[in-house]
Amino acid sequence: MRHDPTGGQRPAYFGFQQPLAYRGPAFVPSAREPFAYRHYDKNRLVLGKSMQEQLRFAVCYWHSFGWAGTDPFGDPSFERPWHGAGEPMAQALHKADVAFDLFRLVDTPYFTFHDRDVAPEGASLAEFHTNLRRIGEVFARKMQDTGVRLLWGTANLFSHRRYMAGAATNPDPEVFSYAAAQVKNVLELTHELGGANYVLWGGREGYETLLNTDLKRELAQLGRFLQLVVEHKHKIGFKGQILIEPKPAEPTKHQYDRDVAAVFGFLREHGLEHEVKVNIEQNHALLAGQTFEHEIAMAQALGIFGSLDMNRGDELLGWDTDQFPNNLPQVALSLYEVLKGGGIGQGGLNFDAKLRRQSIDPDDLVWAHATAMDLCAQALLVAERMLQDGALQRHVQQRYAGWDGEAGRAILNGERSLEDLARDVAERGLDPRPRSAQQERLEHLVNSYL
Repeated sequence: MRHDPTGGQRPAYFGFQQPLAYRGPAFVPSAREPFAYRHYDKNRLVLGKSMQEQLRFAVCYWHSFGWAGTDPFGDPSFERPWHGAGEPMAQALHKADVAFDLFRLVDTPYFTFHDRDVAPEGASLAEFHTNLRRIGEVFARKMQDTGVRLLWGTANLFSHRRYMAGAATNPDPEVFSYAAAQVKNVLELTHELGGANYVLWGGREGYETLLNTDLKRELAQLGRFLQLVVEHKHKIGFKGQILIEPKPAEPTKHQYDRDVAAVFGFLREHGLEHEVKVNIEQNHALLAGQTFEHEIAMAQALGIFGSLDMNRGDELLGWDTDQFPNNLPQVALSLYEVLKGGGIGQGGLNFDAKLRRQSIDPDDLVWAHATAMDLCAQALLVAERMLQDGALQRHVQQRYAGWDGEAGRAILNGERSLEDLARDVAERGLDPRPRSAQQERLEHLVNSYL
């Protein structure tokens, strides 16, 4: 039974009652225990850290508890008790009870939230702030009782109609100011709850047509907005990372933070490359024409890797389907890039993922998160084998070995001019022959780790 703030007792929402346990690869489901982790042994050491700390799983509030099962052509398909009519704050408290029960059942160490998904907005920003603070107090108590921590918080600056032309990039400075006040509230609450990060997802920071858009002005506004956030982070002593989540399009035709490389250029333009990192999502990478592992590797190379939204897109659909991960090779290659770069750090693997609209049973939420967690754990072990074996790294090192020699270093250090290089080719009669990149052999090698 769960406490009902109206004075009664509510029946348990999920059919599962006990936290899911680790039983090992030989586990066989039964009527008594239909699911147990086969790979996710949270205390197992992987490259010197526990599996729990290497993965830092988080359940997201919005898709798991806020989303009602809509799509562009369909009305809500989920009938959650807190989605219906009722006093808004009582509904929010009910939702919090169920959320922390799910965290307990799947044994996740973190959660994430948007302000709008945890508290009713009310009639004004002041009322919204009051409601958010009340929920924050509830979160603080539940976090104290359960040990679950906050991976990151964020403000929803895209759903309300006031943001239909963007928030930071809006042509109206009053909308910019309103968005700044909303972010201030959530950043401060995230800080007080001990959040490890704060995320800015610019869902509508872009344009639908150039006919009514001043690109230069909007980019300057977006840069100043992010500078304001960083300035306030330091003012209040927030030690977490500030993260941007790249996305190329949808709902707007073009978004300014379309991929990791674009975000890095934007950060350098505004002097923020040492202040802000990226939260990368597989589905967004796919929409940008990239792979998840490419975006992770690019962020590592540029020094702005921060965290991951762990979901997947559908290669046959050109929109943000946000499905739970189920592709072992894809996740293993992505986590290999994470481990190569030194690990997830202050970030984590946030399940920014939706059930399918026909998965309407409450227990489907348990199954979705638990199976995704087990898959990621299995992928982590594959990535560990890849890293420890070192064959892939040795191939890359050998392929670029010439650049570690005297001539290669001299070129990169600026000690050779174009004339010097041309003279060297002529005097030595250079006629280099290409060497095989051995892609098929390496793909076979990757499959051997699975």
